[in-house]
Amino acid sequence: MADQIRPEHERPVRRRRKMQSITMADVAELAKVSPSTVSLYLRRPEAVSASAGSAIARAIDKLNYVPNLVAGGLAAASSRAVSIIVPSVRNAFFAETVSAMQAALRRERLQVILGHTEYDEREEEDLVRTALSWAPAAIVLTGLSHSDATRRMLSKTTVPVIEIWELGGPQIDTAIGFHHQQVGAASARHLIQQGRRHLAYLGARMHEDRRARLRCDGFIAAAQEAGVCVDVIQHPAPASAEVGAMLIAEALQQHPSTDGVTCSNDHVALGVLFECERLGLAVPDRLAVVGFGDLSFSAACNPPLTTIRPSGDLIGKEAARLIIEHLAGHETPAHATIDTRFTLLHRRSS
Repeated sequence: MADQIRPEHERPVRRRRKMQSITMADVAELAKVSPSTVSLYLRRPEAVSASAGSAIARAIDKLNYVPNLVAGGLAAASSRAVSIIVPSVRNAFFAETVSAMQAALRRERLQVILGHTEYDEREEEDLVRTALSWAPAAIVLTGLSHSDATRRMLSKTTVPVIEIWELGGPQIDTAIGFHHQQVGAASARHLIQQGRRHLAYLGARMHEDRRARLRCDGFIAAAQEAGVCVDVIQHPAPASAEVGAMLIAEALQQHPSTDGVTCSNDHVALGVLFECERLGLAVPDRLAVVGFGDLSFSAACNPPLTTIRPSGDLIGKEAARLIIEHLAGHETPAHATIDTRFTLLHRRSS
């Protein structure tokens, strides 16, 4: 006999089972230690004896305990989180920096909260506001350009602020990186030393990517100082090989005498190499190409790409070092800067 459908008012009410709430006191009781010892273990496990630490770890595992980092008794534990905000998680440059930073912080049992802005200062502002609500151990921002609201929020906090990947502008606190104008100038001088007399800077997303614009500015200044022709060809889309191919085709169409180009990054430069091969243009005989980033494919291109290595891993390690030293009580001088410099790698594309 088929089941009859009961009227709505006769159906049994299904109640959602309330999740069990495990507290720090439960962990302490099972581990046979005090709640304060559990709290200390969660914040600084190295400060607890090995036997107590093992007992607490077993209790946490058995009870599936998840600490509430914003609870009053563990307010200090929230400072074990570091907020890192980058323009894009798809960008290999920033991935290298974050990876190096996270590896160093992990050894000190510091956790990373990662956000990305897609080069939008309003999005950065929202991420900073959220990060501050968690009382992080530090906030790491990318670059020196931020909205007025972001600067106001960070000027009123005691949380250490580290700006990475750029030097040479107004700082909120500490800055770690290099001068992007110097990068652009170095690439222009390199091309000029190779005998190039009509240069072009090929840039992607420069209306949003301030650091790419700064490199372009340095490139133009060095070219003009040397008295050689210089053009700027740009595209609003994010950097890619496809964009690079379009940019070099446009550059050669508008200025056929162009004999040396610098690209806003290696992805753009890769597209230039592809398009030159398609057009039958010899690199570097007809056109010298310089990239930026020294990405994983750069040395394996045909020909290998001349590029500039920005030491993204060193930036991450230095940022982590300062955060760890701050937590240990070491003070960093106000508005300190660490110049990680850069290296021009001369390969066969120039």
